[in-house]
Amino acid sequence: MQTDVIKIGTRGSALALAQAAETRARLMVAHGLPEDAFEIVVIRTSGDRIQDRPLSEAGGKGLFTKEIEEALLEGRIDLAVHSSKDMPTFLPDGLELSAFLEREDVRDVFIGRAAKRLEDLPHGANLGTSSLRRQALALRLRPDLKVGVFRGNVQTRLRKLEDGAADGTLLALAGLKRLKLEHVATELMDPVIFPPALGQGAICIESRTGDTRIAKLVEAIHHPATGFALSCERAFLAALDGSCRTPMAGLATVDGDRIAFSGMILTPDGREVHEIGGDGAAQDAAEIGRDAGRRIRQKAGAGFFESWS
Repeated sequence: MQTDVIKIGTRGSALALAQAAETRARLMVAHGLPEDAFEIVVIRTSGDRIQDRPLSEAGGKGLFTKEIEEALLEGRIDLAVHSSKDMPTFLPDGLELSAFLEREDVRDVFIGRAAKRLEDLPHGANLGTSSLRRQALALRLRPDLKVGVFRGNVQTRLRKLEDGAADGTLLALAGLKRLKLEHVATELMDPVIFPPALGQGAICIESRTGDTRIAKLVEAIHHPATGFALSCERAFLAALDGSCRTPMAGLATVDGDRIAFSGMILTPDGREVHEIGGDGAAQDAAEIGRDAGRRIRQKAGAGFFESWS
């Protein structure tokens, strides 16, 4: 019997630690293992250190994964737990996404200081967010708003809001629920009007390609429907070279053996919006996402990305 302690790598924020603890708890139940069979290893990433500018200006999504992936490749950890929406489209050679936990609520929430709903903010109010997607979607609805950089973990952003750094902010409901903070939300955003980030609400597990011990371990907690949905969404991202520099949103939903996808790309000011849909067999999830990405790129035209990037 394997007796080596299983090392789980994660960022050190309260949310990241909650996600790592949830993963450990599921593995303990699935395999009848004690808590001391696991060690949670905190790894500080570049994204944790850079707090003075949006991710799109600092280097993109890889800022939250680079150091963790290095630890995986070097064998210092056995698996890594991530927020799926933070994962770059392409992984380093030798690594793979080996499991997805069942997805949480995908919606964004508005947390208002000056008003309870985004649409009720005073004219010219300050909205704090560093997400280009949330910026674009908010400006699409309220072009008068002023958007300011709002970096940091969930608690830091809530503290900034309380201190008056902005009149309102937008966060993922899934993260608030994992931190038992969902009560701070003043409005649940309609995902049709305010679609989530691709991958939002889903915890993913990254491991070394060919590591059969870890593959068998995490297979027991993999949620197939979430896996299909994320395969579709990540293929859409890949078809668009998606990163933190591109305001895009979308959601795949699985019903039995069928999958439906809706995607959106926007300019950062929210003035130009293109939407696309697709559906088919769940086993064809990746191709459905890729096809949607190709079609929306054609629909937007060659100059869409160059016009503002």
